[in-house]
Amino acid sequence: MDADSDTGGVDVDAAAVTGPPDGMVDVRDDLTPMLSQYFDLCTEYEDALLLFQNGDFYQTYCEAAAETARVCELTLTEREDSTGTYPMAGIPVDNAATYVERLLDAGYRVAVAEQVETPEEASGLVERAVTQVVTPGTVLDDELLGTGTKNYVAAVVQDGETRAVAAVDAATGECLITSVDADASLAAELDRLAPAELLVGPGATVDREALSVSPMTTDHEAAAMDAEGARDTLESYVARPDAVVENEAERRACGAVLAYAEWTQGDDGPLEYVTRITRYDPREALGLDATALRSLELFENRGTGASETLFDVLDETACALGRRALDGWLRRPLVDRDSIEARHDAVAALADDALAREEIRAALADVYDLERLTGRVSRERANARDLRSLGATLDAVPAVLEGLDAVEGTERLDHLRERIDPLDSVRNLVDRAIQPDPPVEVTEGGVIREGFDDELDDLRATEREGRAWVADLEARERERTGIDSLSVGHNQVHGYYIEVTDPNLDRVPEDYTRRQTLKNAERFYTPELKRREDEILGAAERADTLEYERFREVRASVAEETERLKALADALAELDALATLATVAVERDYTRPTFHEGGIDIEAGRHPVVEATQERFVPNDAALPPESVTLVTGPNMSGKSTYMRQVALIVVLAQAGSFVPATAAHLPVVDRVFTRVGASDDIAGGQSTFMREMTELTSILHEATPDSLVLLDEVGRGTSTADGRAIARATVEFLHDEVGATTLFATHYHDLTDLATAYDRVRNLHFAAERERVDEEGENRPAGDVTFLHRVAEGPASSSYGVEVARLAGVPDPVVERARALVTDRRATNGHEAEMAFDEGSDGDGDESADADPDDGADSDIAATLRETDLATTTPIEALTLLADLQERVTE
Repeated sequence: MDADSDTGGVDVDAAAVTGPPDGMVDVRDDLTPMLSQYFDLCTEYEDALLLFQNGDFYQTYCEAAAETARVCELTLTEREDSTGTYPMAGIPVDNAATYVERLLDAGYRVAVAEQVETPEEASGLVERAVTQVVTPGTVLDDELLGTGTKNYVAAVVQDGETRAVAAVDAATGECLITSVDADASLAAELDRLAPAELLVGPGATVDREALSVSPMTTDHEAAAMDAEGARDTLESYVARPDAVVENEAERRACGAVLAYAEWTQGDDGPLEYVTRITRYDPREALGLDATALRSLELFENRGTGASETLFDVLDETACALGRRALDGWLRRPLVDRDSIEARHDAVAALADDALAREEIRAALADVYDLERLTGRVSRERANARDLRSLGATLDAVPAVLEGLDAVEGTERLDHLRERIDPLDSVRNLVDRAIQPDPPVEVTEGGVIREGFDDELDDLRATEREGRAWVADLEARERERTGIDSLSVGHNQVHGYYIEVTDPNLDRVPEDYTRRQTLKNAERFYTPELKRREDEILGAAERADTLEYERFREVRASVAEETERLKALADALAELDALATLATVAVERDYTRPTFHEGGIDIEAGRHPVVEATQERFVPNDAALPPESVTLVTGPNMSGKSTYMRQVALIVVLAQAGSFVPATAAHLPVVDRVFTRVGASDDIAGGQSTFMREMTELTSILHEATPDSLVLLDEVGRGTSTADGRAIARATVEFLHDEVGATTLFATHYHDLTDLATAYDRVRNLHFAAERERVDEEGENRPAGDVTFLHRVAEGPASSSYGVEVARLAGVPDPVVERARALVTDRRATNGHEAEMAFDEGSDGDGDESADADPDDGADSDIAATLRETDLATTTPIEALTLLADLQERVTE
């Protein structure tokens, strides 16, 4: 397995960071035992940077030390032994997570080699073994995991035309499997999962440029995805693998990702906490590819004006469980109308009962991350504090149920009531067994509550009595000996002692036995003190051992209820997500959408993110008949893009189960949302802006269906006006005649608006603007500011106001004034259509021969130059240069 160099970090050269230092290659047999042990483990885990425990530090040596010091900003030191002098860098064991995170961000996998025996137990060199390989997709430490997020490692296997994807969340034990049949579908599904790490099987390809996520990618060995090996792995988790997977590709992908997870956790067998392997069909969710996720800004802000994302606006969740559920609902909105309406019923019931809703949310605020807690319990990695957190979560369940009982019943809420299991036996066990505020370490006592185990109580009582006897010893011995300065103490080396200063040694009783000589004093013990010491230490040691055993028993008992705990976590997560959507609906004045078989009909719709970040937002209606193509014209900055996005976001919200920002919304159930809104060059990938636009357009025209929603913005820009206009017109015709998807098509090619008269399902909308005008010598000329009304209206726009937008953008006044003069002259010569052509680089009437008199060679040459100029991509300096050239040619 080799980490790709484009993972966002450094190119990991395993040989460079794990091999013996220079000069040692030929003398491997002469290495010290510890260094030899280190390099043996490096060789075994050659794909990872090895952290080698040495006492309180994880050490790295040689080239690995230099790299660790650079990435983690550590001081590089040196070690000298019989082999020579070589670099060394250490990470504190108690603060390792911070440094491991930096190494992961730099593109490394990290193998953690721990001391598996104490120095006292070792007969020679302390034994060390790799207990965990930490990778971006298999992180388990809470400090390295995002709160309320999934963290998947996924595997992709290709078998003929079938591409299978399997993913495991190591922190929760969730395992998912599915199949897709095209490269675009594969990218879309990976974007839904957003894996932190990706295993790519032999022969499989993943277009990383098509992903909105950027996972660490591993080219997995063919053997790991072998059909026979995958079958064996899968059979160790489920009795009947064929009931879980539908094809060989799915079996191989699932087997590979589970085997990889086992390898990273240092397990030779199945991971016991992976108890549910679920297959799903991508067609059961609204399709949102990487382009749609980016342009609609569901989870990532792309700098289009708003500072938040849709998820940010909705995230009023009370606990991490609900946050993950809400994230999943937005990534996979529903397409089953009954399921969607069941969510809406539940949201409506919770929205109508403010008191019960807030009681539920207050109780859920006391819920810890039960999924991850359960995972740690199942992996035997939970400490006493984890169990108390689990217990506190169960303590909150009765209050959750009480609040839920007060809400009017719906099918969804009634089902949740049945699934919310109080697990009283687990709650009582944790409460009886574990101290309220236990220490982090579970092997040093102070974990088990008094009264839980009689034998343990007896040992603790013996220890306490002994310590009480010792505590009183000092006063008794002072009285018996008459030595006022006599003191009783304890240290780890010599145990309990009685200390007497040198001037008082002649008064020491005969039953004192010398234990230690100091500079100005002597230390003694008595037979009774020695007996008590043995009694105290023996009781304490036996109590610590017994307490750890009892803790493990309690943890194992809790682990037996893993399935019930996971089911409870699912129910609480769903309830939190529903209560959150209800809260947002009330606070932001969202309305419940309804579904029908017609088109999209939205009354006074609003963009949920823009509305949340601006003081004033102008609502707009959207009446889009089924299978219609709606051409949207109007000035830049008038709101066309915001309008199109808000329609799509209202559809996504509705199918995710949310109420929507509108006065009313009557919607169809959409199968996919496609967007081609905004673009940028992909120079590294060999794609210009125009090529990228055409690639995205190709995907839309091939994959959209009559049940899809398509948003297209400025199709055809980035090439010549004639070519761009032709592509735009042909696209509209194809969407109308062949695809039938409900489409919003924003354009500055105003001549396209005549398609509404030629096609029955093509219609025009425009965004209005007002411009102050003055009457001068009988002519109306532009003279004042343009006011964008941000309101959509029927029919085509009368102008694109390109010159005024240029002025508002800060283009120098000479350029603006010259452009206005050209527009005016053009209008006077060729009529109103020419204004549109000059405003946005569109020829207006579509007849290129009409732009100039064919007998006038100079005018024709100038007109041709202007036609070929894309003002949308022309810089101010280029515009000035162009105008100067045109002026010179006209003068000549």
